[in-house]
Amino acid sequence: MARDTGTLRRVIAWALIPPFLWYSRPTSALLLWGMPFSLLGLLLRGWAAGSIHKDQELTTSGPYAYLRNPLYLGTLLIGIGVTVAGGASEWLLLFLIYFVGVYGKTMSLEDNRLTDLFGDAYRDYASSVPSFLPKMVPYQPSRDSEGHGFRLKRYYRNKEWEALLGAVAIFGFLAIRALFGSPFP
Repeated sequence: MARDTGTLRRVIAWALIPPFLWYSRPTSALLLWGMPFSLLGLLLRGWAAGSIHKDQELTTSGPYAYLRNPLYLGTLLIGIGVTVAGGASEWLLLFLIYFVGVYGKTMSLEDNRLTDLFGDAYRDYASSVPSFLPKMVPYQPSRDSEGHGFRLKRYYRNKEWEALLGAVAIFGFLAIRALFGSPFP
């Protein structure tokens, strides 16, 4: 089920990109406002993707020591940055509606799946670490697990470079559009 929601999330997001780019009205100032959000989101997603052992081990270190869904918070920040840079406020609202609807359901399904996979260890972790807004003091598991820390190999295996390339491409398009105007009539 989680893979199905992942595919659905990507299909919807990629379907929205062409009309977003068509209707965007970026400016240099908006690019400067949006870029830090997206950069922070990319860094958070990269850190999380390089730290997680999907379906193999309950990851409670790195960004997962502060919140259970750093990949999704990173996605939110990237989306906010891109839509702000695009200069069409209705797209920011549309993105937020999409995010709450799709990712809210996804986080719920993922909690159930992780509870099935990791049982009491996940329940203990979930009761101590917030789902979406980071806490200040990192989670300390009752037992050590292997593989703590960021690994570039995991970053690549989890295909996080795709998010980086997508964000660079979109910001590149918006920057060209801000500098030279709309290529569309």
